[in-house]
This record gives sequence, C-alpha cells and structure tokens, in this order.
Amino acid sequence: MKVNWNYIKAFSLLVLVIFLYSFSSARNNQRKLDKIEVQFTNDENLYVTETAVNKLLIQNQDSVKNLAKEVLDLNILEKRLDTHAMIEDADVYLTVNGELGAKITQRKPIARVYGNESYYIDKNGKKMPLSKNYSARVPFIKNIKKEDIAEVYPLLAKIDKDEFLKKHITLIKRNSKGEYVLEMRLYDFEILFGEINSIESKTNNLKAFYKKAMLDHQLDSFKWVSLKYNNQVVCTKK
Repeated sequence: MKVNWNYIKAFSLLVLVIFLYSFSSARNNQRKLDKIEVQFTNDENLYVTETAVNKLLIQNQDSVKNLAKEVLDLNILEKRLDTHAMIEDADVYLTVNGELGAKITQRKPIARVYGNESYYIDKNGKKMPLSKNYSARVPFIKNIKKEDIAEVYPLLAKIDKDEFLKKHITLIKRNSKGEYVLEMRLYDFEILFGEINSIESKTNNLKAFYKKAMLDHQLDSFKWVSLKYNNQVVCTKK
C-alpha cells in the first residue's frame, strides 16, 4: 500500500496550527493587564474624572491591573460604570496589547434648576446631579417642580440647539399662572413666553424683534416683551 505523504504532511500541519492557536489563546487569556486607558467621547472629562472611572473598574477589592484577561467580565464592568450619575454610556473593551479600555460618554446638562433642590436637567430631560468638578454654563430655571420638567423640556431642548437662544437666554422662570418668563444676558427686559406651545413660531418672532430693535437702538427701552399671542410681539416700554 502506497503511503500518501502529502495527506500526512497536511494533517500534521493542521494539528500543529490548532495546537499553536490553542496555546497562543491560552497564553493570551493568562496575560496580565498592564494598562488602563480611559477615553472620553467629548474629549473632556468635565463631570466625571478619570480617577473616578478607575475606582469603578475594581473587581474583588483589587484593581483590574495585573489580573488575567480570562477572569474579567466586561459586562459587569460596563454596568458598574453605567451606574455613575454623570455617565450616560460606557463601553469597556480589551486590546490585543493587554490593555483595558473604557470609552465614556458623559451626560450633557442643558439647564440648571435653582431652588430648595438644585440639579441639572440633561439633554434627555432627566434629572442630573450637580458636579463637584465643573459647573456647566447653561440657563437657570426657577419656580419649577419635578413634575414640571416634562412640560418645560421642549423649550430647554430648543434653546440648547439654537445658537441665538443659547447665547442670550440665561434664566427661565415659571410664574403663578403657569406661564414661562425668559431673561436675557445683556438686556434687562423680561420676555413673556407664555405656555410651552408654538415654540418655533415664538422663538422666530423673538429673533425678528431682537434684530429690528437692535437696528433701531431700542433694546434698552423695553420693560416687557410678550410672545404669548399668536404671530405677534407685544412690547411694553419703560
């Protein structure tokens, strides 16, 4: 019987490849983690520090550094990071170089509630605690309760996305009638926005009024500017 050495060589090569792959995979899993790299998706760690992230990356009362890859549960680490009040989303991963990576997306505040309880409202309309590390430059809100957040949120979202409004509106307050009043950064007249409706129309009217009054050099002469009436701006002079 003639022996087919080509088949034997191919089979031996296959066994060797499988052995080397298994050995390499086992060695890789046993490899110690020697570095943790934290990346913030907005390039700034404003509300949560890298130190705080590293503290959350702890397992069995020991740092994840110098642990073997195979003992890490990345899902658990991600869930641990997601519990932080300033983190919107966390992605934890391993690199082939033995590094543990954490990509952090921080929550974004769009307004700050001022009162007996102070807190931010984030871009998703949720309560967000104040940070000890950084104070966001966002409009203040007064005289609202927790149950009013959903009502005022569409206006806050509009202000955050509109360059003109974001630059000029510094304060939003709710009066006894349930209507909203806005204050501007550079001028002392108040803007009666009314109820949270027709947001696009009202803000466009405000921009048109501002542009016209600025050209006429009259912005300092007004006490009240009302947007609450349909398709018109009603002004009261000092």
